[in-house]
Amino acid sequence: MEKQVSKEIYDFLRYSDEERWNSYWHQITEIIKLSPESILEVGVGDGITGDYFKNKLGISYTGVDVAEDLCPDIVANIEKLPFADKTYDIACAFEVLEHLPFEKFRKSLMEMRRVSMRYVIISLPHWGRQFSVSLRMPYFKQARWQKKFAWFAPKHIFCGQHYWEIGKKEYSLPLIIDEIKSAGFKIEKDFLAFNSPYHHFFVLKKI
Repeated sequence: MEKQVSKEIYDFLRYSDEERWNSYWHQITEIIKLSPESILEVGVGDGITGDYFKNKLGISYTGVDVAEDLCPDIVANIEKLPFADKTYDIACAFEVLEHLPFEKFRKSLMEMRRVSMRYVIISLPHWGRQFSVSLRMPYFKQARWQKKFAWFAPKHIFCGQHYWEIGKKEYSLPLIIDEIKSAGFKIEKDFLAFNSPYHHFFVLKKI
């Protein structure tokens, strides 16, 4: 896996918009729910998630990235992580795996599986026509509904960053699920972030 983006892309005002902050919330929440003592994050991005765990919660955190200028704890490739088996309670990669050719997807998942004790959490871009409804009323819990449709799905064209996206031609959600299961996981949970529906989250348990 080669470096694809420069550090400048993570400029706060351009990169960390409202939808991305919602995605951060889901990243952090899903990890906290599993009560880990150690976390490996592959792909550090702008460092928001890692900073929260290290400086706010005091959880042992290691960030890995191929881009040295992003100042990860370790510069390494997801295809060959420099850690022993079962080193971390959780391994995670958010909006990272689509930066690899699809034929490397399963292998990368298996490598994350190898270094984690029990869980792997990932998010992937999910293309589609999004329909959502939110209803808020006094004294009632907010009601939400959303659905994504792959109508007239285009063929994915490599843009310099993403090799593939869920929902595009040849990359259906059932195919992604099959690849995840073939890598040795049970899908404990998967969902589209309501306020950031381009991001599809998967909480995976080793089997």
